[in-house]
Amino acid sequence: MLKIYHNPRCQKSRAGLEYLQNNGYSFDIIRYMDTRLTEQELKILFMKLNLSPYQAVRTQEEIFKKELKGKIFTNEEWFTIIRQNPCLLQRPIVEGKYKAVIAVPAERIEEVIK
Repeated sequence: MLKIYHNPRCQKSRAGLEYLQNNGYSFDIIRYMDTRLTEQELKILFMKLNLSPYQAVRTQEEIFKKELKGKIFTNEEWFTIIRQNPCLLQRPIVEGKYKAVIAVPAERIEEVIK
């Protein structure tokens, strides 16, 4: 079963959700802004994304610009930062059994299905 890490306030996230619905896929919605991900969940997710945590950070967020820009953190530190500030996580992320993608554009979801 697919999972979509979804923020309903985000237009791109809503587009990913709509894509899943319109194409008849079964999926669970993870509202990661409400229910924060554990460190273990983040590690598994990033392993499936095949990205470092920094590669999935929203650098346009105020907290990034004011507190994080120009600083160097380890992956472990980024996991903690993302857990404490879930708004920093790119969205939507769609996760399958073995792979995950940042679904922008929404058609990237097909990469998880294949």
